[in-house]
Amino acid sequence: MPEVAAEQKDFKFKIVLLGEGCVGKSSLVLRFVENKFSSRHLSTIQASFVSKTIHIDDCKAELHIWDTAGQEKYHALGPIYYRGSNGVLLVFDITDRRSFERVKNWVLEIKTCLGKTAEILIVGNKTDLEDERLISRQDAEVYADSENALYMETSAQDNIGIPEAFEALTAKMIEHARTAPTESPISNRSIRLIDDDDEARGSRSKGCCR
Repeated sequence: MPEVAAEQKDFKFKIVLLGEGCVGKSSLVLRFVENKFSSRHLSTIQASFVSKTIHIDDCKAELHIWDTAGQEKYHALGPIYYRGSNGVLLVFDITDRRSFERVKNWVLEIKTCLGKTAEILIVGNKTDLEDERLISRQDAEVYADSENALYMETSAQDNIGIPEAFEALTAKMIEHARTAPTESPISNRSIRLIDDDDEARGSRSKGCCR
């Protein structure tokens, strides 16, 4: 692959979102792409695809965003969707310790499969539930730093930190691409809206899509 000139201004990146079910991955994407929030549970079937173009300084980046299903039965499909990714957004719920521990497993898997070809951003979501927080920001930041990953916190419900998270990851991908460019395949799936009652057995009463 030829080197990318340092003055390159236009980029295309593949980003994949990974994390447990009910941590709010689909809500983050919906808020970022359409600036909308649904109080209904957003259930992803295997994976969904959307795109959005953003500007970072004097660069334009077309983001191809894959939101993967968090249910355990779909875990084995993960490599199909994150193969060739330029960036990985690993999401956990700050009120759910298990979802944070699962992020650690994802980091190991991503590094095994993608090596150093993708930038990683770890996101602690649902800061609107601060009173129920179980994972401190400091602990999450220390872990992210130990893995050479970025760390940010968000709330899809309150629209906090979401553009900043995608912009920070994009800035790192631009920096990376100027020395080690990659190309990734693009496909298409969809997000399905499901009432909380339909997913009652799999979601928590306080809501799982903030």
